[in-house]
Amino acid sequence: MPTLTGIAYKDKKRGPMHELDSVKVTLESGVANDIFGRPGKRQVTLLSSAQWQQACSEIAQDLNWLTRRANLLVDGYQFSAADVGKTVRIGAQLQLEITGETDPCAKMEQAVAGLEAALTPEWRGGVTAKVVNAGEICIKDTVSIL
Repeated sequence: MPTLTGIAYKDKKRGPMHELDSVKVTLESGVANDIFGRPGKRQVTLLSSAQWQQACSEIAQDLNWLTRRANLLVDGYQFSAADVGKTVRIGAQLQLEITGETDPCAKMEQAVAGLEAALTPEWRGGVTAKVVNAGEICIKDTVSIL
């Protein structure tokens, strides 16, 4: 069963990612303290650990997932176009609706040469989501794609 293995937020544009063991995710602000958590289609970003590893292998780099600048890292699931519109349940209460692909940008290329291109195929860059039902989540929570 998929599990949540990472939680992070950024409190300023281009600022560092801050890792957490648990966090409240709300309809108003997404992941607590995240600068981009306001309501909308890209309120929370999720990354598959397997797809992240595929991208890292392609460029022969062992990179920390925070390099991707996503909010949540999920182990045991790979995202695809078929997931758009599906609900992601994390823990007992949090529900997110997948709204699209997180397109890799030039920031990835600035971080590591070749990373932007390695994240482009097969939704390796992750997905965007909006909060449907708020909840507290923590590392090792179960993740369900409904």
